[in-house]
Amino acid sequence: MSRSALVENITAMLQDAGFVVSDRCAIRPKSFDLAARRGEDVLLLKVLANVDAFDGPTGAEMRRLGSYLDATPLVLGLRTRDEELNPGVVYFRHGVPVISPDTAVDLFVEEVPPLIYAAPGGLYVNIDGDLLADERQRRDLSLGQLANELGVSRRTVSKYEDGMNASVEVAAQLEEFFSAPLAAPVDVLEGAEEVREDADPDAPEADPDDEPIITVLTRVGYTVHPTQRAPFKAVSEDATDSVLTGHSEFNRTAEKRARIMSSVSDIVRTRSFYVVDRATRDSVEGTALIEREEIEKIADADDLRDLIQERTEAA
Repeated sequence: MSRSALVENITAMLQDAGFVVSDRCAIRPKSFDLAARRGEDVLLLKVLANVDAFDGPTGAEMRRLGSYLDATPLVLGLRTRDEELNPGVVYFRHGVPVISPDTAVDLFVEEVPPLIYAAPGGLYVNIDGDLLADERQRRDLSLGQLANELGVSRRTVSKYEDGMNASVEVAAQLEEFFSAPLAAPVDVLEGAEEVREDADPDAPEADPDDEPIITVLTRVGYTVHPTQRAPFKAVSEDATDSVLTGHSEFNRTAEKRARIMSSVSDIVRTRSFYVVDRATRDSVEGTALIEREEIEKIADADDLRDLIQERTEAA
């Protein structure tokens, strides 16, 4: 299956599950392919046939964008170099959850979350420690007696009850022994924070060409987060809202970027504007076009918001 066909299939699946999905981010470089929203759940999705192509810088940017835009970064893929991705298993690449399309259907359409995640050494399950302790005590078993049944140490059973993960094999033993489900779902929509280990990445330096724009935004009260691989140059936020910012000569590629920014903005519920040297119109769909000379005259954040609204309403 081609990557384009895979993106189309995933878009259709998400729409069937009740998500509103953005246009595909078809401009390179790109840290994500789609943004999607269902209620308060927002996804930034990277779609790959082979997830080994997902590199560290892209993972770092997706995690930063997830933080800035209150979204879950997620990779949907078919395989690694060596094998197909297993259904019902959450993998990780550079701190971002990775699932197969089948797992995505279970999660988003059938609303059945995955129970297994991959980590160094194999496949693991989060044991509900409180439920395990309740079941053990209900059977009037000591830690040592349960440890003997499992073939592990008393200390290991105590750790399971304190929340330590267990291998799939041990989890299956426990559930068979107690005839009760003891596995806790992997919360993909929270970025699977309970199992990923990567540290939060540092933000990149701004492109020197964008520094005058960033200086203005900072002066009027925004905290500016530069990007390297997104279809916009920065995410800027203050106490009121956030805004996606683009900047370049206005040409055909810039127009495509502005359209993508409009579509993504609709999903993440923010504003967007594109700074150009000379604008021949007010906006591209929902992205306001603002000339560099105009942006330098902005007095405060409210002035910028008013200008964005004026430009997009005039279209």
